[in-house]
Amino acid sequence: MMKEDNYEDIINLPHHTSKKHPRMSLEARSAQFAPFAALTGYDEVLIETARLTNERIEIDETIKVIIDSKLQIIKEHIKEMPLITFMYFVPDSKKDGGKYVTVTGNVKKIDEYRNVLILENKTEIPIKEIIDIKGAIVNNEISERG
Repeated sequence: MMKEDNYEDIINLPHHTSKKHPRMSLEARSAQFAPFAALTGYDEVLIETARLTNERIEIDETIKVIIDSKLQIIKEHIKEMPLITFMYFVPDSKKDGGKYVTVTGNVKKIDEYRNVLILENKTEIPIKEIIDIKGAIVNNEISERG
């Protein structure tokens, strides 16, 4: 006849403690059950992939001429440090495309060697990336010149 196995033969025995291996600390035991991050950095990759970028707008020759004339007006009034609003393209460093930024500031200098505008707050704007220029001095001069 087979005996029912309800562990009566071992249930009241004392817990075994090894003489060779010290008992594991609670911190070490809990670390065994900590989540494992097999895909470290995966979340960052997903966020980067989902981040939207804009394509660079290719401006036509007419707009280039208008921007050049506005830059010339700014150059003529550079000592006045005119307050101007620029819209320009900032290429993305990680993938194709970029974003369009609008910045308003007082123009301090036009660095023709590096082809950048430098604002009073030290913001540098690449001239070749500018797609729009607005400001009182620019608008007034253009309307006067007709």
